[in-house]
Amino acid sequence: MTTSAKAPADDSQERIDDVDLATEMEGSFLEYAYSVIYSRALPDARDGLKPVQRRILFQMTEMGLRPDRGHVKSARVVGDVMGKLHPHGDASIYDAMVRLNQPFIMRVPLVDGHGNFGSLDDGPAAPRYTEARLTAAALALTADLDEDVVDFVPNYDNQLTQPEVLPAAFPNLLVNGATGIAVGMATNMVPHNLIEVVGAARHLLQNPDAPLDELMAYVPGPDLPTGGTIVGLSGVRDAYETGRGSFKTRARVSIESITARKMGLIVTELPYMVGAEKVIEKIKDGVGSKKLSGISDVTDLTDRKHGLRLVIGIKTGFNPEAVLEQLYKHTPLEDQFNINNVALVGGGPKTLGLKELLQVYVDHRVSVTTRRSRYRLARRQERLHLVEGLLVAILDIDEVIQVIRASDDGEQARNRLIDVFDLSQLQAEYILELRLRRLTRFSRIELETERDKLRAEIAELELLLSDSARIRALVGDELEQVAEEFGTPRRTLLTEASRNVVAKGASASSPVLEIADTPCRVLLSTTGQIVRIDLAEGALDGVTPAARRAKHDAILSDVHTTSRSEIGAVTTLGRIIRFSPVDLPVVPESSVSLAAGRKVAEYIGIDPRREKVLALVSFTSETPLALGTLQGVVKRLSPGEQANRPDFEVIALKPGDEVIGAAEAPDDAELVFVTSDAQLLHFGASAVRPQGRTAGGMAGIKLSAGARAIHFGVIGDRAAAVVATVSGSSATIPGTDPGRAKVSAFSEFPGKGRATGGVRAHSLLKGEDVLVLAWAGPAPVHAVAANGTVRQLPDSGARRDASGTLLDDVIDSIGHAYGA
Repeated sequence: MTTSAKAPADDSQERIDDVDLATEMEGSFLEYAYSVIYSRALPDARDGLKPVQRRILFQMTEMGLRPDRGHVKSARVVGDVMGKLHPHGDASIYDAMVRLNQPFIMRVPLVDGHGNFGSLDDGPAAPRYTEARLTAAALALTADLDEDVVDFVPNYDNQLTQPEVLPAAFPNLLVNGATGIAVGMATNMVPHNLIEVVGAARHLLQNPDAPLDELMAYVPGPDLPTGGTIVGLSGVRDAYETGRGSFKTRARVSIESITARKMGLIVTELPYMVGAEKVIEKIKDGVGSKKLSGISDVTDLTDRKHGLRLVIGIKTGFNPEAVLEQLYKHTPLEDQFNINNVALVGGGPKTLGLKELLQVYVDHRVSVTTRRSRYRLARRQERLHLVEGLLVAILDIDEVIQVIRASDDGEQARNRLIDVFDLSQLQAEYILELRLRRLTRFSRIELETERDKLRAEIAELELLLSDSARIRALVGDELEQVAEEFGTPRRTLLTEASRNVVAKGASASSPVLEIADTPCRVLLSTTGQIVRIDLAEGALDGVTPAARRAKHDAILSDVHTTSRSEIGAVTTLGRIIRFSPVDLPVVPESSVSLAAGRKVAEYIGIDPRREKVLALVSFTSETPLALGTLQGVVKRLSPGEQANRPDFEVIALKPGDEVIGAAEAPDDAELVFVTSDAQLLHFGASAVRPQGRTAGGMAGIKLSAGARAIHFGVIGDRAAAVVATVSGSSATIPGTDPGRAKVSAFSEFPGKGRATGGVRAHSLLKGEDVLVLAWAGPAPVHAVAANGTVRQLPDSGARRDASGTLLDDVIDSIGHAYGA
């Protein structure tokens, strides 16, 4: 038998809404970004916790996982948090709980764990294998939650409530730090010492207008859980002032005898977030690549009893201090921490300095203390009301009993008690529920004692709430108690930036000696080689020595300095990177060989595929530095103003722009641009006013459509014969066809005002690119091609004529430089 089913009638009508895709994407992305920023990645500045961390601590408090009780499986905690408060993956909850337990990350751990909770080199065991409970410090963060000190909000399904923020009895954000990556922003906050932070918070409570210097007297710098040494405090002050900064951390290392005839380096503390296995791996890589010398072996003797202990053996004949300096440079024994204090304030992200962080926390604790006092006042007033009603009933208990017995029901008894004894409804209800055992004479004495105590407490609370100064004093006293209970001595040593630098040893037969702070010159070549020339005392004003160079190489920059000072490298990304020439290869003054140099990109740690060094600068020079960019922007500034930073931007570049030239430019110098369509512009440096570090510069040369600046240089007033020309395509220069060259005296190019298009330097033929030739005074001839390649040309009499004709020797020079 065949049956047929009839589809049920559908009364609904089809509805299609047209939505603009761009509008929908914008709205959805903003909602997503706000959710990540507010609900996941960034901590609240008041309690220093992200939502998942706050939910973990609150739920563990609700589960009764106190320090005086036993541990429970971590999987149980994760399950309760995920089911009740945090509807996300269990992995993220467990990772957050693990972090709250790890003493090498948290300065004051908030979770007490049993089992393998991981290390900097290894992850934790699965949650079914570990156990956890709260620490006493965590209870201080959740204390008084039952006294209406913070607002509660619904959980994800509106069935339960959770605190919007924890009361936080100590400044957790400053003490334990935070890390997180949101949409378009991130936070990276460093831990501090609890005693120091509390001292600063108490000072701010008493002196709301206290300047940063006074607060830094209490908080001189971070206090890392793993100890170590912070080298240089200028970046720390920047972070305390603006919310952003950086500092270098070093391992704690001692030089000891490990055998009767062998010295070694003993590492007992590592930089923050650096694991021992990572250090050992980097040391082995450095020895294999010959970046590190003098190291015989590395042994990890770390155990639970003695803690971290790395023993680095030193070969006989090598200076341990020199080897240690190499290790600081090439391994994570010296690391950099970048501070970015971004936290939620009033529901939105904000970058905060030290005073702002303390102020937000202090305001929060004042609010918590005020709300707690109001709650306690209300509860005591309610209790006093009941106690006074009981005392009335006990004084005339026989009549109370008679009134109750004569009543038909409870409601009539309540109303008659209210009328006869002038009680409130609440008092009458309480008397009706009273047990007969409370009607003894001893209970009356207890009630009278309780009444007197309640009246005294109420008067004290009313006095407290009527005076904000008393509330702030109470907050300070409570902070002091927390510091006494949970505070520990400082672990991290703070030192000003200084270099006790020693030279590297090359072999066992040549022991390493300390280097004096002697005058020197640092040369940078066009192929990125960098060398140091030690000079005799007072020889800084000499002429650049003749250099033996590699093929197609040239001296690009020359800086006078001393071996222990610091100079800067200007890069195409508009940065200056500080470094010391002390570890650079030394070449004799009488015979300079650039081929013996070292790659500057490796020395200062940049990626040569995306960033190149254009020039070297001295921080002690008072002459402004001039920069020119691919898009024709020019800027002058004083690099010495930011010399206390390890690296810093010197120009705010627009997208797609990069720096193409940099040199010192006094007011009487001429700045020169040459473009890819053979336009040349020069103008006085005085037309470019010096700007601050974050400025984007000003218009240098006006570019035509599709053109770009390919050369920027500075010409001093001592230039004897500066020639700027353009030539044929570099593709046609090598080989049989040497190309065309036009040599012109610099005086033939009239000066134009800044931000103009300049003058035509050459009429390009089909297929030709621009090639710039320039020299000044005794300097060698440099050829700068359109692709940015720089070559030094052989002399061969090229400077003897500047008539503007085609000079055979110049063409020969170009062919030689760009030939195979």
